[in-house]
Amino acid sequence: MFSSTSEILKRNQLSVTESRKKILDMFLRTDGALAHADIEQRSGTGFDRVTVYRTLQTFVEKGIIHTIPTTDNSVRYALCKDECSAGHHHDDHIHFLCDACGTTYCLDHITVPAVQLPKGFRATQTDVVVSGICSKCNPA
Repeated sequence: MFSSTSEILKRNQLSVTESRKKILDMFLRTDGALAHADIEQRSGTGFDRVTVYRTLQTFVEKGIIHTIPTTDNSVRYALCKDECSAGHHHDDHIHFLCDACGTTYCLDHITVPAVQLPKGFRATQTDVVVSGICSKCNPA
């Protein structure tokens, strides 16, 4: 992991702006994924909806964060592994959504199994989201 938000932005050839630094810092300090609304809420009145949206899209395009689909058709975002780069995400891991607290976790150590598609089909992305109770919410 990189030492600072500025270093991550510079490494990805992005201007170091206060909004980018603050939004990236939220990801670095969060155990799990964030939704657009989470970022808006945590940033207060500092950034408008368009700034947050554009920043998230830029981070996805640069391979800094990746998207996670949800059952309600919204999108959550999480930090990418160090191997991700612009246009080349390596987020072939399972995502876990806790039914109790609503946190979405990247389970980097569990890869998505290979799917044998019929002839003529070509996959560009496979998403696996498992729901249940996370270790923080599980009383056992």
